[in-house]
Amino acid sequence: MAAVTRCSFHLVRRLLSHQYKRRCVRVQTIKTHKDQQPPAFLSKLNNARLFHTTSAWRGPILQFKLSDIGEGIMEVVVKEWYVKEGDKVSQFDSICEVQSDKASVTITSRYDGVIRKLHYTVDEIALVGKPLVDIETDTGPEVPQEEDVVETPAMSREEHTHQEIKGHKTQATPAVRRLALENNIKLSEVVGTGKDGRILKEDILNFLAKQTGAILPPSPFRETHESQRPKEKQPATQPATQPAAPKPVLTTKDVTESLKGFHKAMVRTMTAALKIPHFGFCDEVDLSRLVALRADLKAISEARGVKLSYMPFFIKAASLGLLHFPILNASIDEACQNITYKAAHNIGLAMDTSQGLLVPNVKNVQLLSVFDIARDLNRLQALGSSGQLGTSDLTGGTFTLSNIGSIGGTYAKPVILPPEVAIGALGKIQILPRFDSNGQLVKAHILNISWSADHRIIDGATMCRFSNLWRQYLENPASMVLDLK
Repeated sequence: MAAVTRCSFHLVRRLLSHQYKRRCVRVQTIKTHKDQQPPAFLSKLNNARLFHTTSAWRGPILQFKLSDIGEGIMEVVVKEWYVKEGDKVSQFDSICEVQSDKASVTITSRYDGVIRKLHYTVDEIALVGKPLVDIETDTGPEVPQEEDVVETPAMSREEHTHQEIKGHKTQATPAVRRLALENNIKLSEVVGTGKDGRILKEDILNFLAKQTGAILPPSPFRETHESQRPKEKQPATQPATQPAAPKPVLTTKDVTESLKGFHKAMVRTMTAALKIPHFGFCDEVDLSRLVALRADLKAISEARGVKLSYMPFFIKAASLGLLHFPILNASIDEACQNITYKAAHNIGLAMDTSQGLLVPNVKNVQLLSVFDIARDLNRLQALGSSGQLGTSDLTGGTFTLSNIGSIGGTYAKPVILPPEVAIGALGKIQILPRFDSNGQLVKAHILNISWSADHRIIDGATMCRFSNLWRQYLENPASMVLDLK
């Protein structure tokens, strides 16, 4: 009997040993980064007893899929990876930035673990519903040992918060995220001033102060560093910031590349715009009184933490005009059978950014003051310059103004952005000689305006009357007070 027992024992040990060796060979085929130490579970496994299996030391490898980011988007372009194979990640850590034809999106991790595979390279097209990365999770021995690879289920609405729609990775501590949540602030709208764009508590408080109009004292860090800087005499008027001139490029052969992201969206939008019969109308506006009014209000606005330009007045005057001519704030269906009059005045501002032409919009201008509009424009301009404009800022527009004068030029022929039916292009403000009501030659601040309207539903007389009303509000800005809500 003892001999039978010893024989059975040796047989079981031999089988377990064979199984152990087979699993060890399988585990050691995992690739590791050149500069990275082998995973901890490999060293543990070498010292483990024979009856241990690899599943006790290794979590499942999950395929993290690109979920639906809305707006009917089915593919995106991978713009940048924030991780590489072998990197450890935690929940909410940024994994990569992708770009659709509407906005940029930062994908953040849903798991704690180690990146094992990147499924795409930079500038490759990633498909919604397909894996972005494989993540080996650190979940301990309680994980079921049935399979080594598990696919992630479809993301729920709550899990969708791991994908923050904006143009750059968001980094913030849990305390900062909780502060933003308590004050109903989207992190995608806050510009981080910490290292690598990290959002600090001070950034949240400053953003909240701008929203409420409160004035916060400077932080000790900023106060100390600003006091050490030599004070420079600032000119009375700051010229418009001009982008650096592009460098000349000499090539010896033709280069062909596919259209992606915002360029692809522009092709689609302008192709649709070509179907619209455009009616053009141009005029000039004397902004002399508005120039004086802005000079009086500029210091007050800056004391509240908001830079006041002329654009908030242009936008508010347009909204007041749309109240009298609602057909300019409408849309028409593809069959040209129905007109929808929009209740909200979501007025867009065309911006020249490093990502191309973007048109974010200020929501519900009909309910906002000039100061409210200026504050939101400051936010949009900050997000645009840092590449952080989100889908909510770039969609839903009902009327557009294009400030081509910030670059140069007086007149333009703006192209309507479907499904909108009207757009205006602002030229640069020039100091020109004009005659006043008494026939005296005076110095005037002249702005040229160019309008385009959908001639299928808007006639020339309507466009002209709207332009005249818009001009009257700006030439006599005090009259705007009578119609402000």
